[in-house]
Amino acid sequence: MQDRYVGDVGDFGKYGLLRALGEGKRLGVAWYLHPAAGPVGDGRHTDYLHRCEEFQHLDGQLFDVMKKLVDSGDRSTKAVEQSGVLGDAVFAADCLDLSNIRVRGRKTWRDNWFSNVQAALAGCDLVFADPDNGLHPDDRFKPTRKESAKRMPLSEATALTEGKTGVIYHHNSRRPGGHRSEIRWWMAQLPGCSHAYYWRRWSSRTFFILNPGKGIRTRLRLFAERWKECGELFT
Repeated sequence: MQDRYVGDVGDFGKYGLLRALGEGKRLGVAWYLHPAAGPVGDGRHTDYLHRCEEFQHLDGQLFDVMKKLVDSGDRSTKAVEQSGVLGDAVFAADCLDLSNIRVRGRKTWRDNWFSNVQAALAGCDLVFADPDNGLHPDDRFKPTRKESAKRMPLSEATALTEGKTGVIYHHNSRRPGGHRSEIRWWMAQLPGCSHAYYWRRWSSRTFFILNPGKGIRTRLRLFAERWKECGELFT
């Protein structure tokens, strides 16, 4: 996650999903916050806020909050936390910034960072992880490299969601076989992943749902039906 993405159309879908699933749950959010980096113009997909007839009916309160943040220029994860749009969620917000960490110390630093995330969200029964680039295979994850701060290795996804329902963000890649094949592959790698929601508006991304109980599965189906013009549910 980067602050500049707050309020874009993918952010709207993300919070819409969490709000739909989170009723009666103690939500914990691991931002995996990364300093601004990437192509100029990232986070620009806010035109949906001027297309009320297409999006506002999906979640009116959320839509209004996103519009307020974008219009005010206050696009930050801190502003999302303070808006109350995610209720009384718990946030693990320490930035994943390796720029001042010596290479030889980066693995230990990352391990400590993740331990702090686990401790912060220990009391939650629904957790959401928002790595900037999404999931990454353990055998290719290099914590000493700066780009690792944008990724979540499979081992972290497994540990964070053990014994609780998890929602993991993944930015779809150019993996051979296309997005559908990529989604199925990751579903097979993630323990307890029985569902995934594939968001297709503007920029494709997938939310993998791990260890969902009956109530979560019901809410997920209802969400997918209500938001069917934006994406589709994989089971």
